[in-house]
Amino acid sequence: MNDDAPTWWNLLDGDAQAAARVIAHALPRPIRELGPEQARALLNTTPPAEPITPLARVEQLTVPTRAGAIRARLYRADSAAPDGDRPVLVYLHGGGFVLGTLGGSDELCRAIAAGSGWTVVSLDYRLAPENPYPAALEDCLDAYAWLTRTAPELGIDPGRIAIGGDSAGGNLAASLCLHRRDERSSLPVTQVLAYPAVDGTFTTPSWSEFADAPLLSTADARWCWDHYVGPGHRADDHLAAPMRAESLRDLPPALVLTAEVDPIRDDAEAYAARLRRDGVPVSLTRYAGVFHGFVTEIGVFTQAKQAIDEVCLHLREVALTRAPRSASGG
Repeated sequence: MNDDAPTWWNLLDGDAQAAARVIAHALPRPIRELGPEQARALLNTTPPAEPITPLARVEQLTVPTRAGAIRARLYRADSAAPDGDRPVLVYLHGGGFVLGTLGGSDELCRAIAAGSGWTVVSLDYRLAPENPYPAALEDCLDAYAWLTRTAPELGIDPGRIAIGGDSAGGNLAASLCLHRRDERSSLPVTQVLAYPAVDGTFTTPSWSEFADAPLLSTADARWCWDHYVGPGHRADDHLAAPMRAESLRDLPPALVLTAEVDPIRDDAEAYAARLRRDGVPVSLTRYAGVFHGFVTEIGVFTQAKQAIDEVCLHLREVALTRAPRSASGG
């Protein structure tokens, strides 16, 4: 970088600086200027022909929802016959509600399944602007309810279902927990939120401090948010912006991961603080030297492996504290 480098540049570690240069070279213009179709073509990734983490079982699923079927992918680290006692993490990919695919989170889901022993089910929810709020959330709610009903057929313990996601997926995971709490439905055993997008006000200091950060700038985040919620949305709708909830009490325990150089950082950390104040057990880790999106970049960021190891340890600990075959409801 030259003398015009932004003030946050020296906060990035070597891996992140190299990745930032690659992103800057790959994007001819900001995401908001490319439009959804071109941004997807440039940024949506497909898994390599030979995965970094091979698994015994990766299965394509079709999941019914109120709007029609969506695709999902099931990951299992061993090929043993289903026994009904396996915990499962439902994973929701990131991408600002506009981008993102099953392929983009494939390596992450493989790594979590291999490292935790949990089955992972990744959902291909509908994207904005073609399908604005609440389409993506409805897909996730319906898929989660379907999984609780069909768990035995998939060899899953319906009483040990967790929810997780990164960025927009973190928003959807948090919103799913709020919706099921409000509806008095059975809750996930834990929520794993990687730099979740939990507010639509863009007022915390990191939105200014890292306004031009790599991959996700403040202006691009606003563009994605406007596509998601559409015109005339209510700013206090807590199922769109979980931070707007009057209370976070009685939600599942949470693991929250953030990146140091990320405009979304302060919102995510404030959400973790609110969870803790409202009596929800929370573990929060800020990963230094990296920017938004690092968790899915396996083989690119050293910190990605550390974050995945933390997620896997968290899930193993949750599995140990929950007896198999707990009672559940759809």
